[in-house]
Amino acid sequence: MVYFLGLDNGGTATKAAVFDENGRELAAVGMNTAMLVPKPGFTERDMEEMWTANCQVIQGALKKAGISGDEISCVAVCGHGKGLYLWGKDGKPVRNGIISTDNRAWNYPQRWKQDGTEAKVLERSCQHILSSQPVSLLAWLKDHEPEALEKTQWIFACKDYVRFRLTGEAFAERTDYSGCNLVNLHTGEYDEALLELFGLSECMEKLPPLRYSTDICGHVTKEAAEKTGLKEGTPVAGGAFDIDACALAVGITDEEHICMIAGTWSINEYIAREAVTDGSVMMNSFYCLPGYYLVEECSPTSAGNNEWLMKTLLPEVREECRKNGKNIYEQMNSWVEEIPAEEFCPIYLPFLMASNVHPNASGCFVGISNYHTRKHLLRSVYEGVTFSHRYHLEKLLKTRKEVPRSIRLAGGAARSPMWTQMFADVMKLSVESVDVNETGAAGCAVIGAAASGVCETVEEAVKKMCRIGEPVLPNPRNSAIYDEKYALYCKTIDALDGLWDSIQSYRDKYSIGN
Repeated sequence: MVYFLGLDNGGTATKAAVFDENGRELAAVGMNTAMLVPKPGFTERDMEEMWTANCQVIQGALKKAGISGDEISCVAVCGHGKGLYLWGKDGKPVRNGIISTDNRAWNYPQRWKQDGTEAKVLERSCQHILSSQPVSLLAWLKDHEPEALEKTQWIFACKDYVRFRLTGEAFAERTDYSGCNLVNLHTGEYDEALLELFGLSECMEKLPPLRYSTDICGHVTKEAAEKTGLKEGTPVAGGAFDIDACALAVGITDEEHICMIAGTWSINEYIAREAVTDGSVMMNSFYCLPGYYLVEECSPTSAGNNEWLMKTLLPEVREECRKNGKNIYEQMNSWVEEIPAEEFCPIYLPFLMASNVHPNASGCFVGISNYHTRKHLLRSVYEGVTFSHRYHLEKLLKTRKEVPRSIRLAGGAARSPMWTQMFADVMKLSVESVDVNETGAAGCAVIGAAASGVCETVEEAVKKMCRIGEPVLPNPRNSAIYDEKYALYCKTIDALDGLWDSIQSYRDKYSIGN
């Protein structure tokens, strides 16, 4: 039997999973790293802690699977996109890594839009500019921490940093870097003109050489082997941006389906032979299949809101579940199921970290009364997150000639039958998922199978290793109810649009969040 190891590094969660050549998940181990919040809107992590976490979960996954490191045929890594991980000329991290939920550079995309820079960028990169993209963060560092850029040898994306620590070789994999406004989507290469538009020309020499997902980008070093339990010399593939890896895991190899990922970010995407270049969607980037673009609408407005509510409003429930060996998420799902779809719960805007409607929008509950309980607020969050996905979906559907056959769902929502049904009802499309716990790592295993030659192509690996479950069909009655609630959600967004800049002005006045 042939085995593959997939690593998935999210905003704070680090996971390793072992798969066999048929896509069966033998073992998965995860752990969290601390999210550092030095100021409001800033989200960071210790890069050494992150590397240690990767070493520990690899060891744990191998042990749990009951195999040794020398049985792994290939390793592949995926991780959150955007954000920034700087490696220093002294062989150490330059500073804390910056996570994709960071919003410190919120005003840079605004400024670039106002002065015409964004329009020029869009012509080359085929994407709008986000505050959490490396270009925004690098511009912020240039203005506020110029010494950090002076010390930098390599500018890494999350998973490329992890692969570098495994192999000692610096490479930039295309699915990630083409989503960073650093690559010209027409040429497929870095573009000096793009960097010049951002005022970052000096960063060109700090960008690692570009590679493809299935390229072998080095081998496990002796030092990494000692820390992970992997065999020295094990090949490590380029891997992928986690939204590409998840799309592979749910079998996205053609244009017939929409992929939704309900994680920290609300990811909504499909693949196409041509990029959408009229500016009507947020992002175009390269997909892991040759000849395909990933067309994407996204924002950090998804299931991360669920985590916040659980930790902030349900601490004793969480502790009780831990003591009794129960699953807190199953408890939360059962609470939501107690409240019928037609009952009014406060309108929730899932903008705790950033939004898809206004750069300064914040999370809020609207319409709360003394009748409402924590269970109502929890259902509000489930609904608000799902509505945010629909907000993105409606933009994507306008760019397609045909209605998708189904939504392929990944992330935390896909593990909840109740939430999966809500997605089907709200989107009014059938929803399918896969029988695997770690979709990002599963996509890495698919890439590893193709990179190692066990399968000739990624498409062959997907066909062999990914098993799609039975579709969940929308309930027409609930769909009609959610249409009414979604209309209230959109009216709430419109009504509050003039408030957000005033709140930000208050923060600026008292140096909060700067």
